[in-house]
Amino acid sequence: MNRKDFQFEICANGVESCLAAQEGGADRVELCAGIPEGGTTPSYGEIKVARRVLTRTRLHVIIRPRGGDFLYTPLEIERMIADIDIAKDLGADGVVFGCLRKDGGIDLDANAQLMEHARGMSVTFHRAFDRCKDPRQALEQLVGLGVNRILTSGQQPNAAQGIPLLKQLQEQAQGRITLLAGCGVNEKNIRQIYEATDIHEYHFSARLPVHSQMEYINPEVYMGAQDADEGTLDYTSTERVKNTINALIS
Repeated sequence: MNRKDFQFEICANGVESCLAAQEGGADRVELCAGIPEGGTTPSYGEIKVARRVLTRTRLHVIIRPRGGDFLYTPLEIERMIADIDIAKDLGADGVVFGCLRKDGGIDLDANAQLMEHARGMSVTFHRAFDRCKDPRQALEQLVGLGVNRILTSGQQPNAAQGIPLLKQLQEQAQGRITLLAGCGVNEKNIRQIYEATDIHEYHFSARLPVHSQMEYINPEVYMGAQDADEGTLDYTSTERVKNTINALIS
């Protein structure tokens, strides 16, 4: 298969992961903070430095002010607009967002406001799509809004399990919007997903655990949840990026 026929996006949890993604041959990164919450907006400094070091790989920035649901208040929308403006000013190539109504439908008004500020950038509607009530109707609405792509696992815990819906959505899209298969995509299943769905864009993290270099950690004090492993950090692995890409195209 021709490498140019595919696009590979890495969910990067920091500048270090951005660099590993670039070295591994990724086409773009989705820069996120708050990975345990499903991804939240990274800091100004993270975006700025990522933009400096990414010389061959495109930079997309998630715009999500908090974890939890995708029903946003006017104040949250205001912050999301400000974050889109900042990402654009810092030279990001694209942004990633998604707003839903309380009934599980696409919030057309909120997303239209964000789209207006993202004008000239590539826009991905993130996995809020996997929480929407009617994915087929949602796809048509996102086409109407001018969204470039939808990140989805086929409304299942991972993309391999979501193959049946992914296939249906790919057929429905008919090239009007790009399907970006993500969540749980890895070296072992990416070819299976492609062969079953004909999707040509893939989103994965390719991370490996890296143990803290601290020689002393006070066992009585924790910074977050008491049972969290705060002595291990996960970073994208260059080798895993290469291996996942090669599992599909070689």
